[in-house]
Amino acid sequence: MCEYKSMKPASLKRKIFNDPIYGFITVPDELIFALINHPWFQRLRRIKQLGLTNLVYPGALHTRFHHALGAMHLMTEAIEALRSKGHSITDDEAQGATIAILLHDIGHGPFSHALEHSIVNKISHETISELFMAQLNTEFKGKLSLAIRIFRDEHKKKFLHQLVSSQLDVDRLDYLKRDSFFTGVSEGIVSSDRIIKMMNVVDDELVVEIKGIYSVEKFIIARRLMYWQVYLHKAVLSAENLLVNILARAKELALKQKKELFCTPALHTFLYSKLTKEDFSVRPELLQIFSELDDNDIMASVKVWTKHSDKILSRLCTNLVDRHLYCAELQKLPFEKSLIASLKRKTQQKYGLTEKEVGYFVFTASVSNDTYRPDKIKIKILTKDGSVLDLAKASDQLGIGSRTHTISKSFLCYPKEFRTGISS
Repeated sequence: MCEYKSMKPASLKRKIFNDPIYGFITVPDELIFALINHPWFQRLRRIKQLGLTNLVYPGALHTRFHHALGAMHLMTEAIEALRSKGHSITDDEAQGATIAILLHDIGHGPFSHALEHSIVNKISHETISELFMAQLNTEFKGKLSLAIRIFRDEHKKKFLHQLVSSQLDVDRLDYLKRDSFFTGVSEGIVSSDRIIKMMNVVDDELVVEIKGIYSVEKFIIARRLMYWQVYLHKAVLSAENLLVNILARAKELALKQKKELFCTPALHTFLYSKLTKEDFSVRPELLQIFSELDDNDIMASVKVWTKHSDKILSRLCTNLVDRHLYCAELQKLPFEKSLIASLKRKTQQKYGLTEKEVGYFVFTASVSNDTYRPDKIKIKILTKDGSVLDLAKASDQLGIGSRTHTISKSFLCYPKEFRTGISS
């Protein structure tokens, strides 16, 4: 644990980061600088923002540390924009909102969303983020209390929480722009500067002035395109599910077959136990152990497991290390059961697998893409006459209203040697 020590304001005058997206980012104050220096936050340098996406887009090697600092920067910009329009945001509230967004992803584990429910059982990264923030609040003598209330939407000024978490928050504004930059997928570029400058507050709700509606429409479309082109790309789904299956097989060997596997001490704790949220409550040391996990723990183990005597674990790990991914098909309708059965039968025969074991090599599931959801915290547009409209009603240029539903697709993964030629 690091002990928070106050620094003189003068010592912070040159505390800046050179960010490839925004240029120089200034650290707002000494408390935030101390949080950035904390080992739990520094750990985010060792967790890639996009997990295994670099196997498809080689440049996607940026980290959650990059993203957290970028979101922090956009929060300071948003607060300044709202203050310039006469809205009261105290220095404590500004600091609280900035800390809330800075720490919003601190609970992410190795390979983030791919292994979110694999390392620990049914615990989201948001829950672990709250656990980290609560512990940090104790360590920093209650200085994060307001930040936690804003994060949980328990503060009286609801628009501050909307800046942290909504359908148009600074989190999304940063990750779309950042992920677009590092993947090279230009469709994800959004005008974060203009959107922030057009932000306002009406009746304690975050709104965007009508002059910024085209930038918001572009943001909605960019998010939809980035999901299909990057986050839910067929090869990305293939790689992520391969890693999920690797950890599932490792847990099968560790927990049920009592096999000894190479792993780092931190990974050993979670691999050989089925831990739940309740365990974190009664065993406070688990949070510290979780903080020692990062992408390196997983990949070091995967490399060693390529030589393991278990043929399934060995094959899966070799496939990931050498980038021999599943063939992945993506389509709107569920896949025919006869096709899945045929692929399983061929795979069983070729690899000498049992009916249960073949599930590591042939499987189907579904993915969803929400373009805009009116049932969540809505994006509100402030018109020239002072009325406020939901984006779905205010937009008439790009058909946002017709894109308010969830689009789901089925995907099928199987060994490439049995490529079916299904059209996606």
